[in-house]
Amino acid sequence: MNTDLEIIKLSIDEHLSIIKNLPELSDKIKEVADILAAAAKNDNHLFICGNGGSAADSQHFSAEYRGRFEKERKGLKATALTVDTSSLTAIGNDYGFEDVFSRQLEALASQGDVVFLISTSGKSKNILKAAEAARAIGVVTIALT
Repeated sequence: MNTDLEIIKLSIDEHLSIIKNLPELSDKIKEVADILAAAAKNDNHLFICGNGGSAADSQHFSAEYRGRFEKERKGLKATALTVDTSSLTAIGNDYGFEDVFSRQLEALASQGDVVFLISTSGKSKNILKAAEAARAIGVVTIALT
């Protein structure tokens, strides 16, 4: 059985391994940055969604867009699809939890907008349905899994 100290060391080693391998993702990171920059320049809307901790990340991401990040600038259009409790509960009740993000995208998103999906597993039904809805609308889809 692992001791608490061993668990901590394993966790640190895992994080260091991920950081060490980030340079391999440089092209993908640049591609995402370019997509987000173009959307902001064209006054398109960024929608972000996720469950649990990823919902919190969605809200933080949206706040940085609307507020500021590192420098003074105009607020950017961004919405975390996780914050409208009336929509979440109505859609969840009437259609099912798997539709809580896709229905909002159908109502709010337009071609040229961007949806940023965050999922630890990459298998959450509501995230997958949001991706399907986004593609049908012509929204650029980015997934962080």
